[in-house]
Amino acid sequence: MPEPTKKTVSAFTKKPKTQTAEIGATVIFEAETEKTDVKVRWQRDSKDIASSYKYTISAEGNMHSLTINNIVQEDAVGYAVIAGVSKVKFELKIKESEVKEAQKAVSPDPAIAEPKPEEPKEAPPAPTGSSASDTSGTVSDGSPDTRQDLTGLFTEKPQSGEVNVGENITFVARVCGESLLKKPTVKWFKGKWMDLASKSGKHLQLKEHYDRNSKVYTFEMHIIAAKANFAGAYRCEVSSRDKFDSCNFDLVVHGNKNNYISVCSCFVVRDSLLSYSSTDAGEDSGELDFSIHSFTEPEVDVWEILQKAPPSAYEKIAFQYGITDLRGMLKRLKKMKKEEKKSAAFLRKLDPAYQVEKGHKIKLQIEVANPDAEVKWLKNGQEIHPTGRYIFESVGNKRFLTINNCTLADDAAYTCMIGDEKTVTELFVKEPPVLIVRNLEDQMVMKGERVEFECEVSEEGAQIKWEKDGVELTRDESFKYRFKKDGCKHVLIINDVTKEDCGHYRVKTNGGQSLAELMVQEKQLEVYQNIADLTVKAKDQAVFKCEVSDENVKGIWYKNGVEVKPDARTHITHIGRIHKLTIDEVKPEDEGDYTFVPEGYAFNLSAKLNFLEVKIDFVPRQDPPKIHLDCMGRTAESTILVVAGNKLRLDVPITGDPAPTVVWTKGEKVGVLTDSDGRVHVESTKGHCIFTIEGAERQDEGVYSVIVRNPAGEDTADINVKVVDVPDPPEAPRILSVGEDSCIVQWDSPLFDGGQPVIGYVLERKKRKSYRWMRLNFDPYKETTYEAKRMIEGVAYEMRVYAVNTIGMSRPSAASQPFVPVAPTSEPTGLCVDDISDTTISLKWRAPERIGSAELEGYGVEYCKEGSDEWIPAFSGLTERTTVIVHDLPTGEKMQFRVRAYNMAGPSLPATLQQAVTIREIMQRPKIWLPRNLRQTLIKKVGEMINLVIPFQGKPRPQVTWTKNDEPLDPKQVSIRNSDTDTILFIRRSERKDSGKYEVQVQIENVEDRASVNIQIVDLPGPPQNLKVIDVWGFNVALEWKPPKDNGNCDITGYTIQKADKKTMEWYNVYEQYRRTNCVVSDLIMGNEYVFRVYAMNMVGLSPEPCLSKDSFTHPLVSRSVIAGYNATLSCSVRGIPKTGVCECRHFNPFPVTEGFCLRLYHFF
Repeated sequence: MPEPTKKTVSAFTKKPKTQTAEIGATVIFEAETEKTDVKVRWQRDSKDIASSYKYTISAEGNMHSLTINNIVQEDAVGYAVIAGVSKVKFELKIKESEVKEAQKAVSPDPAIAEPKPEEPKEAPPAPTGSSASDTSGTVSDGSPDTRQDLTGLFTEKPQSGEVNVGENITFVARVCGESLLKKPTVKWFKGKWMDLASKSGKHLQLKEHYDRNSKVYTFEMHIIAAKANFAGAYRCEVSSRDKFDSCNFDLVVHGNKNNYISVCSCFVVRDSLLSYSSTDAGEDSGELDFSIHSFTEPEVDVWEILQKAPPSAYEKIAFQYGITDLRGMLKRLKKMKKEEKKSAAFLRKLDPAYQVEKGHKIKLQIEVANPDAEVKWLKNGQEIHPTGRYIFESVGNKRFLTINNCTLADDAAYTCMIGDEKTVTELFVKEPPVLIVRNLEDQMVMKGERVEFECEVSEEGAQIKWEKDGVELTRDESFKYRFKKDGCKHVLIINDVTKEDCGHYRVKTNGGQSLAELMVQEKQLEVYQNIADLTVKAKDQAVFKCEVSDENVKGIWYKNGVEVKPDARTHITHIGRIHKLTIDEVKPEDEGDYTFVPEGYAFNLSAKLNFLEVKIDFVPRQDPPKIHLDCMGRTAESTILVVAGNKLRLDVPITGDPAPTVVWTKGEKVGVLTDSDGRVHVESTKGHCIFTIEGAERQDEGVYSVIVRNPAGEDTADINVKVVDVPDPPEAPRILSVGEDSCIVQWDSPLFDGGQPVIGYVLERKKRKSYRWMRLNFDPYKETTYEAKRMIEGVAYEMRVYAVNTIGMSRPSAASQPFVPVAPTSEPTGLCVDDISDTTISLKWRAPERIGSAELEGYGVEYCKEGSDEWIPAFSGLTERTTVIVHDLPTGEKMQFRVRAYNMAGPSLPATLQQAVTIREIMQRPKIWLPRNLRQTLIKKVGEMINLVIPFQGKPRPQVTWTKNDEPLDPKQVSIRNSDTDTILFIRRSERKDSGKYEVQVQIENVEDRASVNIQIVDLPGPPQNLKVIDVWGFNVALEWKPPKDNGNCDITGYTIQKADKKTMEWYNVYEQYRRTNCVVSDLIMGNEYVFRVYAMNMVGLSPEPCLSKDSFTHPLVSRSVIAGYNATLSCSVRGIPKTGVCECRHFNPFPVTEGFCLRLYHFF
C-alpha cells in the first residue's frame, strides 16, 4: 500500500515583504501566524536577532513585528522569520541616493579636507573607521587626563579624524574578549564629562558587535551629517570588572572659519551647575548641543574654590569656570602655604587600602587620642554592628575591627568615625582561582536527544565560560543552549541535538579547563513486531499492535489512506515502544487496509482487517465437532511464538452441535492444564475455546493439544508454542591489543540466544573511574571482534557487550579487564656498528624519540642474511641496554641487522642498518691513547692506591707488555689487567720503591706502539740536622741548622721554628713556611733559659720528628764598639740563689754612678 502523503501548510497567514527605506529611518516588518501560541524567531543573515536598542521585537496574539531603528547601510541584508517548520525570507533595501551619499561621507575628498592657512594646527588626518595609537592622554585644554589608567584592554584605539560639514565619519574601538569572563562596557564622551549615550539619534549612532571566531568586540561611533560645533576632543572608556582603559581623540570639522570651538564653551554655567540640552525623542533626537550660550557669569574667587577643593575635583572646577591654564594655577597653588590640620581624634588612621583573600580574616586597626572615645564602624556608609563575622575590640587607645571569613560582599569602603572626624579605607577581597573538581565526560547520543554536560568547580557562584570548538557559547543563543547552576555544579544543556552539534565542548574557569567530545548519530528505526492481518467476527474486538525500537517515536494510523480518529469504539494507545489500534464491536464497515506511519521515517506498516460474517442455518441433526485452525501441526511455519513475560492466548474456533466439551493437554499429560500460581486459564464460549497463560516462561514451551468431543464425534488439534526471550549476556570481553587511541576487543557468543538467532552486538565503554557508559555503536554489530577508536592515550578504560536478537537486547556482560590505550614507541635512532670480528658484531643505538605514555620494556635485536626475509632473534627476551654484542655469526657472510623497541603496545617500527655488514674482522694498527694527566709525572703519597687505565686500539687484539725502568714488574706488588680496548696497572698500597718510569707496549705481529708513565711516590721528610745557637745579643738569638738527610722524595718547601721556656716547656711557633736554614729569634726574656726546635716541611707535610737545640740561652757581657756622643748599653744576665749582688766595675774598679751613667738592675727568678 503506498504511503499516505501529508499536505504542507504554512504557519503564516500574513508574511513580511521586502521594503526600501532611507538611512536613519525606522522600518517595521509584520507577520501574522495561524495560531496564537506559536514561537516566532527573527533572523538576520541566518543569525537570530535579539531585542536591543537596534532591534525591537514584539508579539500580540498572533501578530508579530520586527522594528529596525536608525537604519544604516550595513542593515541592507537578508532577513527571515521562522515559525515551527515554516520560514519566510525578505530583504531591506536602501535608496540609491542614500547609498551614494553614505559612501561619499565615508571617503571625503582629500582636497576639501586640506587645512587652510588661517586655521589652527590640526591633528594628522586618518581614514574613517581606522585605529591609531592613543594620543598623549590630554584634551584640548592641556590638562592631564587623570582617569586614564591603561591596562591594555584596547587592541585598536579610535584615531583622530577630519570631516567636512554635512558628511559622516566613524570612530572604531576594538577590545579582545578572550581573557574576559564578561562583556566589556564602553562609554563615549565629548570633552571630559558629556556622556554621548543619551545623544544617540539623528546625528549620532553607537554600534557594537562580537566576532566569535576572533573573540573581538568592536564598538563604533557614527557621526552623521557633522556640524561645525561637533569639533573638539572626545574620549572612549572601556571597563571590565577590575580592568579599565581609556583613549582620547579629536574631531576636526571643516567648512566654517569657526571650526574649533572651545570644549569649555560647549557647557553653560548657570548657578554653578553644568547644563546642556538633551532630547530623548522627536525629530531632533541626537542633536549634540554644543552651541555657545550667552550668560552672565557670577563673580567667584576661583583661588578660594581650588584651595578648599580636593585634588580630584581640580579638572571639574577648571571646566566649570572656564580655566584654560590649569597647570600654571596648580603650580602657583602648590607654592601657597596651606596649613594642614592635624586630627584631634585619631593618633593613627586607617591605611588607604587593605587586601585579603576570600575566606580569610582581616583586622583593621586605628589609634585614638582619647582612650574613652567611642567609635563607629561603617561599611559603604551603613553602620556595622558586632556579629559573629564582625568583631569589635578595644585595647587602650587602640580600636580593632576584625572581619572573619571574608567574602566578595565584604569588598567595600570602610569608615571609622569619632564624632565628626573620620578615617576611610577600602578593602579588596581577592578571589582564589576556581578549579574544576569533576571534569566533563565524552558523550555519544542519538539525533534529537537531550544532552547534559556537567562539571563541578571548587567555588559556588563562580564565573565560568562554555565553548564549542573554540567559540564561546553565550546566552544570546538561549533557544539552543541552556546553562544551569546548582551550587558548585554547572550544567550545559543542549536540546534536540543534531549532527551540527558534534564537536569538542570546553568549560573554562580562571584556574583551569576541561574538554569533552559530543558525538551524534542517526539511527534507523527498527521494527521489533509488525502488525498482522486480522480476521474477526461481528461484535468481536480487533487489535492491531506493533513495536518499534524508539519509544519516543510517534505515529499515525490510517484506514484506506484516511487518518483514523479516536472515538467511542476506536482507541489509539502508545505505551513505550508499543503502538496499538483497538476497535471494539467490529462491524462490516471496519473491514479494510490499516497502516501505521512513524513520524519522521519514510516507511509504514500495513495489515488487513477481514470481517467474518457467520451465517447460522438450522439443522435439526447433530454435527460432529470441528476445530478450525490454520496453524495446526509441528512444523516451523505453524509454530506460535510468544515473548517471555507476555501473555499467551490461544483462541481456537470450534463448531459442533451440541456444543462440544474441550480438553487441553501438553505433551503426554492428559487432563485440564492448571497451575498453582493461577497463570493458566481455560475458557469456553460459544464457538470458541480460549487457553491463556499469564507471563509466559521458558518452561511453557512445547506442543499443546486441544480435544473437542460431543455425541456426534470428536476432533483433535496440536499447537506448537515456542517461548522466545532476549539472549543471555555474553561473557566478559577480552582485549586482544591496544593502539594509541584504539583497542581490539573480542568476545564469545551467549550460551543461550533466547530462542531467536543473535543478529548482532552493541558495545559500550567507560573510563575506569567514571560511572557513565558510552555506546560505541547503535546498529547491531554482527562480528565478535570489534575495533574501538577515539580513546585518549594513557587513560584506563573498560568495555562491555550486549547481545541483540529480534526480541530485544540482553543484559550487559561483565566489564572487561581495565586497559590503557597506548601506542608503540617510535623506532630507535642512531643504529650503527660499534665493533666487528670474525664471529661477533657489536651494535649500539639511542632510545626512541617518542616513548609515549607506557614505559619502555626493552629492545629486541634480529638479524638475517642478505637477500633473505627470515629474521632471527639475536637472543631470547629483551635487553634494556642500548649496546649489544651478537655472537656465533658465520664468518664472511653479509648480514643485515635491525632493532625494535617494545612497550605494552608491542614492538615499534624497526631501525635497520643502511646496508648489509660482512662478518669479518678488520685489521687495525696498534695505537696507545695516553691520557693527558699521565703525560706528566704522576705524584702519589705513600700508602695511596695507584690505578692507571690506558686505552689503546688494534685488531686483532694486541699483546700488552709492562716494564719498570726496563725491568719486568713484580707481580706481588703490581697487578696488570688487560681487555680488548685498554690495560690497567693497579697498586693497592704504594711504597717509595714503586717510584720510577713505567713503560707499556702494545704489539700486533711486527707492529708495535709504546708509551711511558713516570710515577713519583712521596713521603714525609726527615728532621733537620745540627740545630745550634750561633749568637746571642740583647733579647735575640741566632739559630742555624742543616737540611734533613731524607727529603721524602720531593723538595723541601720550608721549615717551622718553635721556642719553649724551660720553666713551662710550652712551645710557640716563631716562623712557619720559613725557607732559609738560619734565623733570628727575637723578643726573648733575659735571664730565662730557652729551648728551640725545627721541623722540615715538604708537599706531604711536616717531618714526624723535630731537631732540638743543645745550647741554653745565657747572656754574658759582650764587647761593644760605639761612636762618641751616642748611648751605649751593656747588658748581662746572671742567676743565683740566694739573690746575687751586682757591682759594676771598670778596669776591675767599682764604677761610679755619675751624671751620664745609669745603672739598672733586673732580677729574674
